[in-house]
Amino acid sequence: MNHPRGSSPSCTFPSSRFASWNGHYNMSINATANSTLPPIINALEMYSVIPTTNLGTDSNDVFAIMAIKAKYQAHKNWMGDPCGPDAIMVWDNLNCSYTISSPPRIRIIDLSSGGLNGDISSSFANLTALQFLNLSKNNLIGSIPDALSRLTSLVVIDLSGNQLSGSIPSGLLKRVQDGSLDLRYENNPELCTNSNSCQLTKRKSNMAMYIAIPTVVMVAIAAVALLLCFIRRRKQGSMNNSVKPQNEMITSYTSGNDTCGENSLRLENRRFTYEELKMITNNFQKVLGQGGFGKVYKGFLEDGSQVAVKLRSHSSIQGVSEFLTEAKILTRIHHKNLVSMIGYCKDGEYMALVYEYMSEGTLQEHIEGSKYHGGCLPWKQRLRIALESAQGIEYLHKGCNPPLIHRDVKATNILLNTRMEARIADFGLSKAYNGGNGHVSTEKVVGTPGYVDPEYHATMQLTAKSDVYSFGVVLLELVTGKPAILREATPISIIQWARQRMVHGNIESVVDARMHGIYDVNSVWKVVEIALKCSAYASRQRPTMNNVVLQLQECIELEEGPVVEEANGGFYTGNSSDNPNFSYDAYVTDGSTNMNQNKTAFQMGHNVKKMATIPSGPAVR
Repeated sequence: MNHPRGSSPSCTFPSSRFASWNGHYNMSINATANSTLPPIINALEMYSVIPTTNLGTDSNDVFAIMAIKAKYQAHKNWMGDPCGPDAIMVWDNLNCSYTISSPPRIRIIDLSSGGLNGDISSSFANLTALQFLNLSKNNLIGSIPDALSRLTSLVVIDLSGNQLSGSIPSGLLKRVQDGSLDLRYENNPELCTNSNSCQLTKRKSNMAMYIAIPTVVMVAIAAVALLLCFIRRRKQGSMNNSVKPQNEMITSYTSGNDTCGENSLRLENRRFTYEELKMITNNFQKVLGQGGFGKVYKGFLEDGSQVAVKLRSHSSIQGVSEFLTEAKILTRIHHKNLVSMIGYCKDGEYMALVYEYMSEGTLQEHIEGSKYHGGCLPWKQRLRIALESAQGIEYLHKGCNPPLIHRDVKATNILLNTRMEARIADFGLSKAYNGGNGHVSTEKVVGTPGYVDPEYHATMQLTAKSDVYSFGVVLLELVTGKPAILREATPISIIQWARQRMVHGNIESVVDARMHGIYDVNSVWKVVEIALKCSAYASRQRPTMNNVVLQLQECIELEEGPVVEEANGGFYTGNSSDNPNFSYDAYVTDGSTNMNQNKTAFQMGHNVKKMATIPSGPAVR
């Protein structure tokens, strides 16, 4: 320590005085022999060493997994340390948990369809941190080890599709009954849940009875339940505003008149617990995106398929109403250009929606070039994305009964899969309406600045043409490569920016320069005209989504000839409501805001009466 007057140190800190007891540190300050003034403390730095070396997997876990490997003669990539040294090097079909100063622990083992023979190894019981064990679709025989009951961390055991026999251990059954364990054991013909009924000598003669009687009872109960539910629905005419318990079905969004897609009245979706979400996301490790609802995390299901989990944040501006709206809608809409839901979680205070993973992210990322590290999305691909997005919105307007208004169409709510196929996402703000020229009166305007219909904002009357307006903004983003609101010296909407240039017929000044002229000028001109018609201030001057789809198909024909629907993911050009090829790829990154305080943001550049007539583009070839 330096004396404030620049003299020699006036005190010392003997290292022996910094001994630690029970996490507390004792410190003393002693004056040096030549010190004449009291010490003044102007800084103090302390540190402790935390070992950060690559710790090997917990020794008990290693012994257990090695025994399992030897028993089943596993020929997978099972060499070296099971968990590492990091998650990238972990053994195939394993998943581990990692902390800074503790050895990694094995938490997931998925050996489904692995050709396993013999009985279930007792070594599984030594994996005390194991949370998920999948041994389904193998040739395992014998009984279920009672030792598995001691694994208190286990939340899922899947033993289905084997040749197991005997009774299920009482310890496991007790955990199943109290809800702490999900035990799956179907398709094991010689396995029974009641030990008193497991008479091995009479197995063949009694098994049919054991299966038939419960089946008949369950069918009868199910029939009565369905009848009561039908009567109740007829009386109520609308859905109860809640999410049903596990293994039950989420009913439709509206009344029994719903015809939005085949089998749309009832669709079963898996219900996840919060602990299951933690497990499949590796404790919410990788964030895919974030919006008004909360963060979106990447995860893996038991079969290895990738998913995206949208978990509601406790500070989210979107609440239970938006969560229920999206969950209900996603159980009844079926179209290849709309996202689909795998399951949901409503576990106490935790709410989440689970979608299949959309590997190519949002359209906005591709427009701005972040997905291509500054590269450019080709014009033909932009056209196809525009058409597929339009088909998804058209289905909401025409293919559902009652029709739906999305209310938050934007580039971040259009997702792309591995084949760059577009999906409309995020239905938390959607509204049903009567169809035709009907409208929905709302108490407040919600949406995203730059995309919100100005007529809707002025009148508070929401119509299907509000989605058309928002889609017009997306089309301009695809053509120009610019955002909905340009952050220049004076912020300007992309609509006003494009109109100012198109009034002189200067198409080159509007098109994204990164495409280097690799496009048909007729198709680009036509898309700009469609976009400007869609974004007309008065809704009656805007086309319907059906008309937009037809015109975009013509644009693609200008680029590459007639569009043909293909089984391997080609364009779909028929009426979208008739398309039977449904898709189940989706996740969401929402970012909607309340528009009551954003009036200026989207009113820029809509004085249509003062705008000069836009000249027509080149004649279609």
